[in-house]
Amino acid sequence: MSLNETTSGERIHIGFFGRRNAGKSSLVNAVTGQSLSVVSDVKGTTTDPVKKAMELLPIGPVMIIDTPGFDDEGDLGQLRVEKTKEILAKTNVAVLVTDSAAAMGETEEVLLSVIREKNLPYIIAHNKADLLSEIPQPEDKEIWVSAKEKLYIHELKEKIGSLAKTKENNRRIVADLLTPGDIVVLVTPIDDSAPKGRIILPQQQTLRDILDAGCTAMVCQDTELPSTLSALAKPPRMVITDSQAFGRVSKMVPENIPLTSFSILFARYKGNLVQQVKGAARLSGLRDGDRIVIAEGCTHHRQCGDIGSVKIPAWIEKFTDVKPEYTFTSGGEFPSDLSAYKLVVHCGGCMLNETEMKHRIRTSVDAGVPVVNYGVAIAHMHGILRRSLELFPEVLSLLDEV
Repeated sequence: MSLNETTSGERIHIGFFGRRNAGKSSLVNAVTGQSLSVVSDVKGTTTDPVKKAMELLPIGPVMIIDTPGFDDEGDLGQLRVEKTKEILAKTNVAVLVTDSAAAMGETEEVLLSVIREKNLPYIIAHNKADLLSEIPQPEDKEIWVSAKEKLYIHELKEKIGSLAKTKENNRRIVADLLTPGDIVVLVTPIDDSAPKGRIILPQQQTLRDILDAGCTAMVCQDTELPSTLSALAKPPRMVITDSQAFGRVSKMVPENIPLTSFSILFARYKGNLVQQVKGAARLSGLRDGDRIVIAEGCTHHRQCGDIGSVKIPAWIEKFTDVKPEYTFTSGGEFPSDLSAYKLVVHCGGCMLNETEMKHRIRTSVDAGVPVVNYGVAIAHMHGILRRSLELFPEVLSLLDEV
């Protein structure tokens, strides 16, 4: 995958935060070398987060995010502040921008408190240093810069790069479970909800990870799976299926061949498979009227037979024999208050970066609300969760709780 094709969920997210008129947008433009954000002396010019996917040396593929001022006022201003908080939930590296001519105040202290609470790598960039008669000696996590005069912008980029290195994700989707030369069968059903002319992102990324591991991938629909397995001279190392076909595929794959799903692999890849398996237990305890959040990280157009809004609710009601109430969210939407809900059922999160996915899980757990993703939930409801986790013996011990 080229740098330009790197998905948002795999890019380092670098957020620029601060009060209005600290020069965030000017600094973003200086760092990116582009007129990404509108610059004005009028306070509050940036009214919504501005994002730009690009390659930023020496880091590589990144997502640069300019945010509204954290000191915005009024009802509309508070909505903008909430948007900025949402960006903090997905940020890998934070740049706190201050005005060198003004002392750091309550706004900066609140932002620093949130950044430290989230354990985010950060740098304080004191902008407008060209207005100072003498530039102070920077302390740790500080740098004086001038977006206007392009002063110390290169040094700022290098500091951001060194912080981004600490957030690199060296985990693999499936390659660490493979040996070069292995054969892996990928089951990708083509139905009305499948995008025309392509396969969905989790399948693309898994396929690439298999190829990078020096292995062979065979891709088929569930209807062609029996003939595909029969054509192989030896059993594949594993079969990976789309969660929607879990029930059908489990009947076709012999017990001696490990079986799992893209969704389960992505739960592990995002670092939360254990929590997802624990969350599956709540499915059995649902009652009529219980409220469930069904959340998706992308914003695709929901169609007839959509997995999130149609198939998941139908499977839940068949499995539990109760009628819950559902709240559906997509994209950047996710409830900040989950106290009224009994369960969160989330997609695999391929469009979300690890930081945001972990934030959503932490929000759920802190509210005492179990969270489970599509693949784990579907495997549990079809009675094949244990089999789908055989590749992960460290997780199997949790199944006594499910």
